[in-house]
Amino acid sequence: MKTGVLAIQGDFDAHRKRLEELGAEVVLVKKAEHLDAVDALVIPGGESTTFLKFLERGGFFERLRAFARTKPVFGTCAGAILLAREVLNPPQASLGALDVRVRRNAYGRQLESSIRCGETRLAGGPLEMVFIRAPRIEAAGPGVEVLATESGDPVLVRQGKVMAATFHPELSADPRVHKAFLELAHNGSR
Repeated sequence: MKTGVLAIQGDFDAHRKRLEELGAEVVLVKKAEHLDAVDALVIPGGESTTFLKFLERGGFFERLRAFARTKPVFGTCAGAILLAREVLNPPQASLGALDVRVRRNAYGRQLESSIRCGETRLAGGPLEMVFIRAPRIEAAGPGVEVLATESGDPVLVRQGKVMAATFHPELSADPRVHKAFLELAHNGSR
């Protein structure tokens, strides 16, 4: 199984390193046609409006939308925004693969970035979470499973083959979130 990492901006290399540490075969996805070579995909953090500008070229957005509806996808921070059903602050296009409403930059600007510790359903106790201009999940549909919370807010969720984190697990020493995604990608939606 090949796991792609969308490599058009953001810290995609940190995701690549983490996935490879866990034994995954990783392909950097820079063009729409690269999606044909992967079985699962990680969409990193970055700037969601910049992602949209790149994805508007050559039908990349529509191919990514089709991919996210049929194959395992994990989005972190801006990646979570792209996967959401609805985006606020301001409203913008999204892939609509995850039944959540998110508000961009809800945890403050760059200078208000923080490292927090939150409760999780993943084995191993509380989870370190790095928040950088993070979105907040304001509403989640009934099919969305909350895997971790911070101050009562859902910050790690899963729906079928789609996972999203509003924080940056690739910047933590804790590999459990990426491991959970690889297990999801290998085993299906459960």
